[in-house]
Amino acid sequence: MLNYLSFAMYNFLLRVLVVSLIGICSLFLAVTADKEEAAGSEQCREFECKQPTVSDPNLKEELFYQGAGAASSMTFGAASSMTFLNNDILLLDKNNGTINRIVNGSIVNDPLLDINVANKRERGMLGIAVSPDNDGAKYVYLYYTESKYGDGTDICEFNDKARLVCTPSTEPIGNRVYRYELSGSKLVNPKLLLNLPVTPGPAHNGGAIQIGPDKNVYLTIGDLNNKNTTMKVQNFHQGVDPDGRGGILRVTQDGKTVGNGILGSNDPLNKYYGYGIRNSYGIDFDPLTGNLWDTENGPDYGDEINLVQPGFNSGWKVVQGIWAPFRPPEGDYAAGKELSEPDDLLVDFEGKGNYRSPEFIWKIPVGPSAIKFLDSDTLGKNYENDLFVGCTNLGTIFHFDLNENRTKLNLHNVLADKIANNNDELNDVIFARGLGEITDIDVGPDGYMYALSNYMDKVAIFRIVPINN
Repeated sequence: MLNYLSFAMYNFLLRVLVVSLIGICSLFLAVTADKEEAAGSEQCREFECKQPTVSDPNLKEELFYQGAGAASSMTFGAASSMTFLNNDILLLDKNNGTINRIVNGSIVNDPLLDINVANKRERGMLGIAVSPDNDGAKYVYLYYTESKYGDGTDICEFNDKARLVCTPSTEPIGNRVYRYELSGSKLVNPKLLLNLPVTPGPAHNGGAIQIGPDKNVYLTIGDLNNKNTTMKVQNFHQGVDPDGRGGILRVTQDGKTVGNGILGSNDPLNKYYGYGIRNSYGIDFDPLTGNLWDTENGPDYGDEINLVQPGFNSGWKVVQGIWAPFRPPEGDYAAGKELSEPDDLLVDFEGKGNYRSPEFIWKIPVGPSAIKFLDSDTLGKNYENDLFVGCTNLGTIFHFDLNENRTKLNLHNVLADKIANNNDELNDVIFARGLGEITDIDVGPDGYMYALSNYMDKVAIFRIVPINN
């Protein structure tokens, strides 16, 4: 009898325990799921799932165009750059290597050009600029990572140290700048202007390209994720000579050196307009002064806005923002000690290069991309010729006024020190938000602002217009 009762009691207790464990596990899974869902929704709210809004109640955003934009963790989004051609938009697909035409908000099915591009991470069809008519011809300048075999044939994988390594036999031909002639609905007669390095990569390719007030071609190229080779343009005094990486380059519309060069006469040093640049995805010229400005991406800290004068040294790898880069055993560079006066540590190419501290710094990275002066009063006189910057991490466009001589930004309150220490300090300079991963900004012939982004896994172009438009 005791044995039976003992067994029954044991069986009862076992069932109670099992039921309790099931309940606890269910509760744990539910709580975990809620946390994951909350985390996912929080990330969603932080980036692209906020309702797109403009801070100024007199303005609104419109979804001007939306198209395909599938991407993977190895290729990123398809939206890279755009420019206006009369009233139409020329839109670059980073991963497919196509230049498409957007007419009245709709895409023309037959692209102007289709090029084989390597597309892993930040490689691909990257930048575009259109020159004014020259002797009846209209030229289009393209910066892309040219592939040997086809789109995306470069193979890159993470190794056991979580570092991205590309297979040498699949590496692309190079980062290349071409000039094309527009003939009807096609781009023809390519002329190679620059053949730039592509390894180690596949990150920090830059890609922004502009025609300056001097009619020359300006473009950005980063350090190609170069963590091993030391170069003089990365501010290593005993480094190797420049090879085209890590700077803002300037050439004529035929690809020739402008004058004798700023930093020196040897090629390609003679093509550097600025150096010491880790990575940049945005350049634009002030319509009133002709000064060049850029955005720069730091590692885990120190995104920047800079006034770029001839021979500009941005300071990488000695300083980013106002901090020396510190390389921990794992992960990317972190902010080390403050360097208020780093000039003595920098390479100046016999006094021809000049360091200038950033005009604005994000201590927490936001991924600044496009930078644009709004040379129009269509959105209001209070925005005319002001500076706007888009970013990929927050889906935000920032708005900055300039000082009287237009060499600095007018910053007030917590931003008076030119540093946003956290995202809460950015509220005073937010112009629009909820626009996805913004990769380019332009001003249309109508005077309105257009923003290109990877939005909800699709390519999107938003237009900012007056509320009564």
